[in-house]
Amino acid sequence: MANLFSSFDPSTSFYIPLNWLSTILCLIFIPYSFWLIPNRSFSLWKKILSSLHKEFKTLLGPASKGGTFIFISLFSLILYNNFLGLFPYIFTSTSHLVLTLTLALPLWLSFMIFGWINNTVHMLAHLVPQGTPPLLMPFMVCIETISNIIRPGTLAVRLAANMIAGHLLMTLLGNTGPSIPPSLIIILLLTQILLLVLESAVAIIQSYVFAVLSSLYSSEVN
Repeated sequence: MANLFSSFDPSTSFYIPLNWLSTILCLIFIPYSFWLIPNRSFSLWKKILSSLHKEFKTLLGPASKGGTFIFISLFSLILYNNFLGLFPYIFTSTSHLVLTLTLALPLWLSFMIFGWINNTVHMLAHLVPQGTPPLLMPFMVCIETISNIIRPGTLAVRLAANMIAGHLLMTLLGNTGPSIPPSLIIILLLTQILLLVLESAVAIIQSYVFAVLSSLYSSEVN
C-alpha cells in the first residue's frame, strides 16, 4: 500500500475495476433461496424483512402502495455491502461517496420532484414551521431550504464516514502488531475481536438508519 488510505482506494484493475465486483456478488449469493428448500437462515431473513415492511408501512402511511419494498431493497443492499467489507481483502464499496451518493441523491431528487409537482402548497408550508414569528420567516425559509438541500449529502457522508472510521481504526491497530511485545498480542487480538463485533453492529445500524431516513424524507412530500 502506498499510504494508509490505499485500502479504501479502488485502484486494482484488470480491464475493469476488480474492487467493485464485490458490490454485484449479491447476484450470486441471494437467489439460492429460490432454487433450494428454505433453511433457517432464510427463514430468519424473511422475518427481518417482514418486520421492516411493517415498520416502513407505518412510517409511509396506508397510501404507500408497495413503496416499502424500495426501502427494504435499499436496506438489504447496504447491509450486504457493509458486511462483505468486514472480510479480509474485500473492498468496502459503501465507504466511498461514489456509491453512497449514487443511492442517496436520486432518491432525494425524485422525492423533491414529486413533492413540488404534486404537493406544491404542502412543500411550501414545510419551509416555515408552525408558530414562527413573521420577522423570522425569511430566515427560517433559508435555514429550511439549506437543511433540505444537504439531506442527500448527510445521508451519503454518514454512511461512508462510519464505514471508513471503523475500518481505519482496525487497520491502525493491526499495523502495530509486528512492533509490540509478544505479551501484548493477546490484548491486541481481543481488542480487534471487540472492534469487529462493534463494526458488525455498525453495519446493521447504518443500513437501517439510511433506509429509515430515506423513508422519512419520502413521507414528508405526501
